Amino acid sequence: MTHSEQNAKGFIIAAPKSASGKTTITLGLLTALKRRNIKVRAAKSGPDYIDPAFHGVATDAVSFNLDSWAMPTPLLDHLLATTLQESDLTIIESSMGFFDGIETQDGHRGCGADLAEHYNLPVILVLDITGQAQSAAAIAYGFANINPNIQVKGVILNNVASPRHHASTEAAFKRINIPVLGSIPRDPTLHLPARHLGLIQAEEHHDLNLHLNHLADIAEKYINIDAILELDMTIQTPNTSTYIALPPPGQQIAIAKDIAFSFIYPHILKGWKDQGANIHFFSPMNNDPPPEHCDSCWLPGGYPELYAGQLANADQFIKGLQSFAQTRPVHGECGGYMVMGKTLIDKDGISHQMTGLLSHSCSYEKHKIHLGYRRAFLNTPKRELIHGHEFHYATVIDPGDDLPYATLTDGTGNPLGTEGGRRNLITGCFFHSIALQS
Repeated sequence: MTHSEQNAKGFIIAAPKSASGKTTITLGLLTALKRRNIKVRAAKSGPDYIDPAFHGVATDAVSFNLDSWAMPTPLLDHLLATTLQESDLTIIESSMGFFDGIETQDGHRGCGADLAEHYNLPVILVLDITGQAQSAAAIAYGFANINPNIQVKGVILNNVASPRHHASTEAAFKRINIPVLGSIPRDPTLHLPARHLGLIQAEEHHDLNLHLNHLADIAEKYINIDAILELDMTIQTPNTSTYIALPPPGQQIAIAKDIAFSFIYPHILKGWKDQGANIHFFSPMNNDPPPEHCDSCWLPGGYPELYAGQLANADQFIKGLQSFAQTRPVHGECGGYMVMGKTLIDKDGISHQMTGLLSHSCSYEKHKIHLGYRRAFLNTPKRELIHGHEFHYATVIDPGDDLPYATLTDGTGNPLGTEGGRRNLITGCFFHSIALQS
């Protein structure tokens, strides 16, 4: 990686495990900094869709995913540089545990630690100290010393039970010279509601700005934001040019977007726009067909399994999509792929007719998790390789008779067989595409 002469400021919010409070603290800091008139931007390590949408509301700016396994380095450089150049300070929220990823030969594991090491990003560690005190310092010490190329600048304690709990924990951190930058008391009002694929989506919170300001109030009261701003967070902006993750499927692209279809990566949209494509959103939940003037259609993932009955009754959407697909390409991912099949069975066991563009059928009645990175070799003459991610609970109960869309392996190369369907101009799959591999 080469660097430009421009210096920027940024850091990573990390934790030893999921559900430590990273998102809550990240959103509180982002909103508090914005209220201080600091031009702050956010990004998300890994393939998660939901957290970046919350970042976007908190900062009034797009939050990109930065995935060290799925993305070629030039794409990572481009997305990070774009974010850094448009902000005074960038906060990157890590996913899962900071070092948690897949084992690979090249060390690109898809974890936050990859980004910290590769881009020399300082780290602030969030520690949920429920059921422990001084032992938390041992965890932080391990994080600070396991890799000499990673700089842990301090910790924020979460779920602190009492002043005594805080004092005994902080004393241990003084002995290892890691500053405690914040101490958040136990407070159930800080939590965001969740469901089977993660947090409830940002656009479904009618009082989200009120909640974000509540988190900012907590951050101002219990986190030493001034001390964080005084840390050495200077990093060099990667020297980069525009890099496109996926070629645009058309010049005028119709994209389904509403509470049932919302999982499309911001970097994908940016790349298509950078290539001169125009994006036109429409809402199947409002019974809208894809705009007739478009030359391609994309059905993203989301939660159609929760709205199967309403979608089955969206006659104008279904007829319009069926007509569109006769002459122009249509692609669906995950939830979009479910809707492209013949039927979708909801959690109550009720079968709903879908669009029938492909011949498979899916069920959400019996939950089974499908999760992980995917290498997808497309069943095309060029056999393009796409890196992506799969996360869903619905299952194909009838594969139908379409040609497969791709042949899959998991992130470490273990074969997973064929996936998805292809019929004329119509394609669909359960995995979400992140980046084409050169």
